Amino acid sequence: MRKIEEILRLHHEYGRSNREIAQAVRASPTTVGDYLRRARLGGFGWPLPDGLSESALEAALFPPLPAATVKRPEPNWAAVHRQVGRSGVTLDLLWQEYRECHPDGYQYSGFCEHYRAFARALPVTLRQSHAPGERLFVDYSGQTVTIIDVATGEERQAQIFVAVLGASSYTYVEATWTQGLGDWIGSHVRCLEYLGGAPQLLVPDNLKSGVTHPGYYDPDINPSYQEFASHYGMAVLPARVRKPRDKAKAEAGVLLAQRWILARLRHQRFFSLAEVNTAIRPLLVVLNARPFKKLPGSRQSVFEAVDRPALRPLAPIRYEFAQWKVATVGIDYHVELDRHYYSVPYRYARQKVDVRYTATVVEVLKNGERIASHPRSPQQGRHTTLEAHLAPAHQAVAGWNVQRFLDWAATVGPQTQAAIEQLLASRVHPQQGYRTALGILRLGKTHGDDRLEAACLRAIQIKSVTYRSVASILKHALERQTPTQVQANLPPDHANVRGSKYFH
Repeated sequence: MRKIEEILRLHHEYGRSNREIAQAVRASPTTVGDYLRRARLGGFGWPLPDGLSESALEAALFPPLPAATVKRPEPNWAAVHRQVGRSGVTLDLLWQEYRECHPDGYQYSGFCEHYRAFARALPVTLRQSHAPGERLFVDYSGQTVTIIDVATGEERQAQIFVAVLGASSYTYVEATWTQGLGDWIGSHVRCLEYLGGAPQLLVPDNLKSGVTHPGYYDPDINPSYQEFASHYGMAVLPARVRKPRDKAKAEAGVLLAQRWILARLRHQRFFSLAEVNTAIRPLLVVLNARPFKKLPGSRQSVFEAVDRPALRPLAPIRYEFAQWKVATVGIDYHVELDRHYYSVPYRYARQKVDVRYTATVVEVLKNGERIASHPRSPQQGRHTTLEAHLAPAHQAVAGWNVQRFLDWAATVGPQTQAAIEQLLASRVHPQQGYRTALGILRLGKTHGDDRLEAACLRAIQIKSVTYRSVASILKHALERQTPTQVQANLPPDHANVRGSKYFH
């Protein structure tokens, strides 16, 4: 309530100053002076006319402002919103460009106020500003697709991979058998090829295939996933645990994929993964071409105009999926992978190394430096050995050599020494037998030297001097039985026993 009457009374009847009146009515001297000026311009003195209400007096002293007659040119707020996400682009720069085209346009404060009002009216998923070509959000849909095995009729669930670009919301969807590391990285490779370029950042959820150990400050990225990202010049920035807003684009993309793709496939029956992806592809085109509700254009048009030019060119060589493991080089300076043994230079015996392997190549690295490379072999129990990796003249490697194994075997007994000598002589390179010889000799600690000596004799008799054979003889106590007893324990011959000749 304005104390206009009291101000006029104190001024005209008592001649008080503006400061004294302000103290009396608890207002500022400036306000008192403004009220007195308005009353003087309106022709009001003291006393006021009879019947004049305070609301009428206030309306006379404070008439409404005349409506603005100047119509300011409106910027294209949708285009402004897309530009704000670009690196180095600010509202001040956009306002200056707007004023260059429209000198009679909004002042900077009005420009910002109108833009904020436009941004508040957008859906939450469209409010986030992302620099073009900067981020690719990736996730799996919780909903799966059923695929029927033609041969058995068994039903299997295919997983749905979803990727969304930040600036344009351009979406990629495909089906894979699993969410495992191989399928995870394979989907990324095909996604980048579909986009025709690579973004700066990958934003995955904390899926085990991508993030080995989630962490708020320093998440541990899977080595294979990190290598894939580095191959295409990208960095991995996992979303924080239980922070869905960090990957809101992926969440929205998953929802759209379920509504506009998977829901339309619900009545179809699929018999292979290729059939599912063939059905997904045209629906994906339709999804990206659907017009936005709040912004002009579609995911496809904004992608072509904004994201595609900002994507980095793909590496000339397609990434080949590789896995990693930590291994300890044996005393025979070989590392084991899927029960095959690959050589490394002898000086790395007993050291821990990193093994990187693909479907065709096995690489061994020490402190990030490659020390050995071999074609991958499917043969189990065999060795792949390079001559350059052998110790000079097959001499001692960290104290291990042929003579040391023979001396050790001699302390057990002559049969054990004969078995070890036969084992080492059967290999192209004696070092290839070191691991097996060590395993056989260590069986004496578990079963005793006497039993090991008898087991080696039995292994020589049956011409099978291997670790598995000697260990099996000891496990079943066959070294205590004579050949006649062993023969007696065999099943009798009859029509259903094919015998060894069957296989020749």
